[in-house]
Amino acid sequence: MEKLIITVAVTGAEVTREKQPNLPITPDEIADAVYECYLAGASIAHVHARLDDGTPTQSYEVYKEIKEKIEKKCNIIFQPSTGGATWHTFEERMQPLLTNPEMATLSAGTCNFGNDVFLNPMEYIEKFAIEMKKRNIKPEIEVFERGMIETAIKLVDKGLLNPPLHFDFVMGVPGAIPGTIEDLVYLVSKIPPGSTWSVAGIGRYELPLAVHAILMGGHVRVGFEDNIYYKKGELAKSNAQLVERIVRIAKELGREIATPDEARKILGIRKE
Repeated sequence: MEKLIITVAVTGAEVTREKQPNLPITPDEIADAVYECYLAGASIAHVHARLDDGTPTQSYEVYKEIKEKIEKKCNIIFQPSTGGATWHTFEERMQPLLTNPEMATLSAGTCNFGNDVFLNPMEYIEKFAIEMKKRNIKPEIEVFERGMIETAIKLVDKGLLNPPLHFDFVMGVPGAIPGTIEDLVYLVSKIPPGSTWSVAGIGRYELPLAVHAILMGGHVRVGFEDNIYYKKGELAKSNAQLVERIVRIAKELGREIATPDEARKILGIRKE
């Protein structure tokens, strides 16, 4: 079985300091949190940028600053979000790609997102894919519903994505696919042969889905973007605490942890 790739989503676009006092917001705080997670065993940092007052931003300048600060600390894979917040425009969402990251997220469809709608018409999806291919950025196909896998396959048929694909199943978002084990098994059964995948369980779904992903040969995403608690009623002390738990469980289950360079090899990323 492949070594386990752990992605940490340290901030997200929804969580506030009021809900999680340890949430990193500024570029320095995000870089420090990412470095702590790298030391704990994470090999990919999924990053949403914020302004200093906590407002989500897709600003090229802020992402560039975060990327540079992280790169000074470690060689973790920097993976910015092109999803942003649900209210960001397409043009704003495109800006993180201008930093030429090794990876970036590519949301493969529209879905309900709590009380909002996460809008991803095919025009957006194709333009993101074209820009990532032009810049040699490895897309992480974000899947919130089953049909999004088919969209990714169609992009391969159009020559806009190069296989093997890497999927991230975001499960348990209110209004989208539930965070059940049955749904995870179903999604995994529908991806093209040779693909890699990870799972991001939202809230209480984070830990059980992560454990099953470890056993199934998939990979895992944890962090404050998805879950602010360590256990019911107890806020996590840090993103690194959530990473450390996955490392501990994986080792107990006989799954070794991938370094960033080993993750690059598994995902087919060539570091420039």
